[in-house]
Amino acid sequence: MPSTREIRRRIRSVKNMTQITRAMEMVSASKMRRAQRNVLATRPYADRLYDVMGELTSRAVGGRKGTLLEVRPNVKSVAVILVTPDKGLTGAMITNVLRRVGRFVLDERERGRQIDVLGVGKKGRDFLVRTGQNLVAEVTKLGDYPKLVDTLGIATTVISGFRDGRYDEVYVVYSEFVNTLVQRPAVKRLLPVEPPNEAAEKQVDYTYEPSQEEVMNELLPRFVEVQLYQAILESIASEHSARMVAMRNATDNAKELTRDLTLTYNKTRQANITKEVSEIASGAAALAE
Repeated sequence: MPSTREIRRRIRSVKNMTQITRAMEMVSASKMRRAQRNVLATRPYADRLYDVMGELTSRAVGGRKGTLLEVRPNVKSVAVILVTPDKGLTGAMITNVLRRVGRFVLDERERGRQIDVLGVGKKGRDFLVRTGQNLVAEVTKLGDYPKLVDTLGIATTVISGFRDGRYDEVYVVYSEFVNTLVQRPAVKRLLPVEPPNEAAEKQVDYTYEPSQEEVMNELLPRFVEVQLYQAILESIASEHSARMVAMRNATDNAKELTRDLTLTYNKTRQANITKEVSEIASGAAALAE
């Protein structure tokens, strides 16, 4: 049985850890609220762009060949953008995303397709390097509140690759933010762009300048950039939510461990006192004889 000094030392260590996890929980809660606001703030623009794209694609009269809408019959090369945090301590969130991208890559390779992976975040980048994937680009240290301009590099890379024929399809794998307690790994196709269908019923007779085709071709890259940016914001909100929950659980576990150690300390101390009293009584009885 450990001594009372060792138990006291462990109790102090656990209490210090409790203070750290509680502070990290509060920081993550603050960052999560701001990350949620950022996600909600981008939705009006994304929704309006979605409606405009639906209107344009439903009225398109020209062919889609040579545009970002072109669906290629023989898909040979696929690009995957993996979005993960730079830091850990997020529970199972990162593991779920990595497991999802691993399964996606294996399925695509079984279909005879070449896979290029682009990493956003250190955790995903390290996983891709460790597993020997074909990592063609990486972006790290975006911070907790990135701007759209910070994500344009990765979006431009995949758009250029699709236009040049290096990629036939482009997907993004990220953690979808559902609520504070639920974050789901998701796979979304970025290219070729899937035209919205809802706008067909509410067509309005717009006049486009300089022309409808030119406006559509100019908006298609913006549409892809916004979708990727939205996925990164969802991943950041998921990260802070998962870390807040993980730190709350760690704090609760540390408090429970402190209670158990305190109980063990009291039992050990009582046993030592009883032992000392017994020794004193035995000594007194021996002297009396």
